[in-house]
Amino acid sequence: MKDRLDEQTIALRAAREFTDGSVVNLGYGMPGLCANFIPESRTIFFQSENGMLGYGNLASDAEKDYEMINASDQPVTPLPGMCFFDSGISFDMIRGGHIDVVVLGAYQVSEKGDLANWGRPGRPATGMGGGMDLAAGAKKVIVMMLHTTKEGEPRIVKNCTYPLTARQCVSLIITDLAVIEVTAKSLILKEIAPGWTVPEVQGLTEAKLIPATDLKEIEL
Repeated sequence: MKDRLDEQTIALRAAREFTDGSVVNLGYGMPGLCANFIPESRTIFFQSENGMLGYGNLASDAEKDYEMINASDQPVTPLPGMCFFDSGISFDMIRGGHIDVVVLGAYQVSEKGDLANWGRPGRPATGMGGGMDLAAGAKKVIVMMLHTTKEGEPRIVKNCTYPLTARQCVSLIITDLAVIEVTAKSLILKEIAPGWTVPEVQGLTEAKLIPATDLKEIEL
């Protein structure tokens, strides 16, 4: 079986999408790892819907302070100028269009960029949290996920069969196999994991992928 990118490497690739000075929200789970891969030369203002702006990387065991956690309940480190506020103000920021990029996990993404990331049939869900607000309010939505389920079923599909979070909101999909741009007409395969071929990735993708003219290996 061919190697796939691990979660840390997916996060490293996703973090390359953050431009200097941008406000970025990292969704629950794997997206939180992106905070560990910001170069010292770049300033990113990480915003958390539980009421933080300007935090740093995930805290080590020695640094952990559970009074300072992100939306995934992961302890984070402080940075100079970091500030705190209530969730009402946080969602004013989100709904007001002040978040440049949000990185979210997903169960499914459709060929039109529809997002399903909060519930699965047969599994009780506590709710969608801030996912709908983030998907609707952010200027750019990046999905960071594994390309297939544990059973090998595609997560990038023609139409989502799970409950939708938002329609036509996803701009970029980064998986353990590929980087895919979502356009109004098609899904463009921009980058591919080392050792993999286009037919192999397409075989694990229900939706049709159009290889970019400058298709290349995933760059880190």
